[in-house]
Formats: sequence, C-alpha cells, structure tokens
Amino acid sequence: MQERLQKLLAQAGYGSRRACEEFIVAGRVRVNGQIAVLGQKADLAVDNVTMDGKPLPRAETLTYIALYKPRNVLSAAEGHDDRQTVRDLIPIDGHLYPVGRLDWDSEGLILMTNDGELTNKLTHPRFGHEKEYRVLVARKPDEKQFEAWRRGVVLDDGDKTAPAEVNFLSTSGKGAWIRVVMGEGKKRQIREVGRLLGLPVVKIIRLRIGTLKLGSLKPRQWRYLTADEIAELKGKEKAPKPVVKYSRRPAQKPVSKDKPKRPISNRDGKPSKKAHY
Repeated sequence: MQERLQKLLAQAGYGSRRACEEFIVAGRVRVNGQIAVLGQKADLAVDNVTMDGKPLPRAETLTYIALYKPRNVLSAAEGHDDRQTVRDLIPIDGHLYPVGRLDWDSEGLILMTNDGELTNKLTHPRFGHEKEYRVLVARKPDEKQFEAWRRGVVLDDGDKTAPAEVNFLSTSGKGAWIRVVMGEGKKRQIREVGRLLGLPVVKIIRLRIGTLKLGSLKPRQWRYLTADEIAELKGKEKAPKPVVKYSRRPAQKPVSKDKPKRPISNRDGKPSKKAHY
C-alpha cells in the first residue's frame, strides 16, 4: 500500500512528519534511486526508499519507553561529541528518539519511541500537550512574581511565553520548590523566565508529559510503557476491564446470643427441673 513519504519516514522513527518533509525538500530522501519530491508516495513492499543512503526498515515494531534522564546527559539520539546521550542509557536495538527535550542540566521524564506519529502529536504546538515540572528556585517567590509567570513573560528575543500554571510547593532553605505546568517548550524557557523574574533556577525535574508520569523511576532507570499508557497518550480509550460477577448466598437472619431460651416444660405444663432461663 502506497503512503506519503513523510509518513513512511515518521513511522521509521526519523521524527515528526514536519521534520521528515524538510528531509525530502533537502534532497536527502530517494525512491528507487531517484531524489524524492514532496507529496510523493511509495510502497515499502515494492519500492526502495532511502534516507541519507540508508534504506527504510520494512516494518519495525513500535517501542515506547519512559526514561528518567539524569543531569549532564544530552536529550538526543546521537551525540556530536563524547557526551553521553539518552539513547546510550537504553541498551536495546532499533531506532529510538526522545520526544521533546530537556536541557543538559535538567532531569526527569523523557519518552523514547520510534513512533513518529505519536512524536508529532506530543511535540506539535497545536496539540498543546501539558508538561509538568518541579522547579527549585533560589529565592522565595512573591505573589507578584507568580502572577507575572502565570500571565506570560516577554523573553529577550521578543517572544512572550504562553500562560502557565505556577504554584508554590514548599520552602527549601532560602529558596522554594514550585510546580510549573505549561503547554509549550521554548529552549531553556523555565530558566529564562526565572532569570527575568529575579528567581534563579537551581534545579528542574520533569514529572509528566501529557498523561505519562515519571512515577517511581530513579535517575538512569527506564521501563516499557503499559498498553493503557500508550492508549492514553494517543488519545484512545482504555480497554474495558472484565466484569466479574459473584454469586450471593441467601442472607441469613442473625441469631441473637442475648435472647433468653424458653423454659422446657413437662407434659403437665409444669417447668422441668432441667429448664433453663
């Protein structure tokens, strides 16, 4: 079955459809040896489609992994220097790419997958998937700083951040832990907003991407997503749980232990010597 090339590239794990369209325009994609054009279709069962000279795999099993990225690790599938990447932390074969990004000095939840469709859904601004962070700032914020952060802050490049949910969590020495929930992710956005508001950021931990939560993972730990987690990320309903029916026995009337026993009478109607009261 023929599909658009950007979809085939995305399914092969080369990124979102928009990113794959740029690869096609740049002449990096070929079909049966010929440079592909935007809008072209192909069938991997009969056509030879290559990306930078590498043939697209026929049908790779889709993989979904939640990873706790530690600090000082790149949020990239491949590094351009000797620094460690998130891909280095997962010792399994196949294409895997991080969804979204975390700064070099930030930590927390990273979704690793080869599902280009889901990558596009979780990263494209028009879908507005929330990301939740636990942030340590060097000073205790006042309400004025909170309100400015919630409304949006104009960055040095002139762009204004979108409204965000920002709440106080707890104090930490002279600073404080705050919770930040936002639907966008400009480069170093939380750190830049904190700097402009006079709240230097000390630490950032991402707790959630859409419906996916970090949970009990520790730095460098990873796990496969459950079927329900994948369905929720894709916006699908969970599979209904089977209804277990239990048979009920007829209810029995409780016997009161406090009720006195009737006396036992003999044939003459007189109480028996063995009667109990």
